[in-house]
Formats: sequence, structure tokens, C-alpha cells
Amino acid sequence: MNIVCLDMEGVLVPEIWIAFAQASGIPELRRTTRDEPDYDKLMAYRLAILKEHGLGLKEIQDVIATIDPLPGAKEFLDQLRQETQVIILSDTFEQFAKPLMAKLNWPTLFCNTLEVAPDGEITGYQMRCEKSKLTTVRALQSCGFDTIAAGDSFNDLAMIQASKAGFLFKSTPAIREAHPELPAFEEFGDLLAAIRAVL
Repeated sequence: MNIVCLDMEGVLVPEIWIAFAQASGIPELRRTTRDEPDYDKLMAYRLAILKEHGLGLKEIQDVIATIDPLPGAKEFLDQLRQETQVIILSDTFEQFAKPLMAKLNWPTLFCNTLEVAPDGEITGYQMRCEKSKLTTVRALQSCGFDTIAAGDSFNDLAMIQASKAGFLFKSTPAIREAHPELPAFEEFGDLLAAIRAVL
């Protein structure tokens, strides 16, 4: 049996932190896992900036409410889910993802959770498990699934490389150049065709 594991931000929806950086006028918040491979370092950096500017969960959620999936993402996902099982594996947080999942017709999402103070300050976060994307892919494989994975960032590489087939999607030139062995696509139709070819 096959199961497709997809990253969320940058693949199905715009990068939340980039959207928030633009809305808040804080360019430092544009850094994502495309730029920083160490997720703990990246989140510590983000939380320090939020604290410095007195910004909390509500301000981020207000921006997320204005974000729509990337053009063609819902149709791609709807079609793919008719043909095989799909899980979204993301390093985002439940408190961020829910309105976006509603716009994508509620696909299965495995992600993390934020620690939020009563006043709305984001004080920390809980990762679902260590190396969550790779760990999940390995767990699915131990249950008898062949995994097919696609993502755009450094934190997607392990699940892509560990899968029966893996693809870069809307990735950066630097990541594509560093991994010429991974097929890279920019359009949902091309990614869907590549996945179908290995199902």
C-alpha cells in the first residue's frame, strides 16, 4: 500500500511566517526552514522577535485568516486523495493550521503545538516527536506502507530521501542544486503525474 506524505507550507499554502513578516513589517520573521536547517534555532529566533515586539498568537492568527491555499493546491489534493492515502506532515502548529486545513477540505495533518500564555504570548512549543517527518515516514513504513514524499525545504529532505519515491516541489535553487538526484517540480500537474507514475 502507498501513502503520500506532503509538506504543507510552501507546497500547499504560502509560508505563514513570511505572510506574517509582511503584515507586521518585521522582515526578520521571513526566515523559514528554507533558510535555517536547525528548527529549534529558528523557533527560538522567531519567539524572541515576537516577544521584543509584543506580538502573540492572536496577531498571527489574524494574518493566517487572510491566507488562501496556493492556486491549484486544493484541486491537486482533492484529486490525489481520490487515488491514494495522503498525510500532511508539517512543522507548523495546530493553532496555525486549522483555518488552512478547512480551506483544503480537512486533509489529515500531523503537526506540532504551541505553548501559549493566558495573555496570548507564545512562550514555547512542543514537537510531536523528534525528527517528526522522518520518524513518521519510518513508522508508516513499519506498518507496511510504501511512502512517497514531497516538500520544499531542508526539513523535508530526510522524509523525501527515505521514501520509495521523493520529490522537491517549489523548492529553492540552492536546495535543488544541492540535490540534483531529486526530481523537482513547480506545477501541481507535474507533481501529480510524477506521483501517479510511482503509485
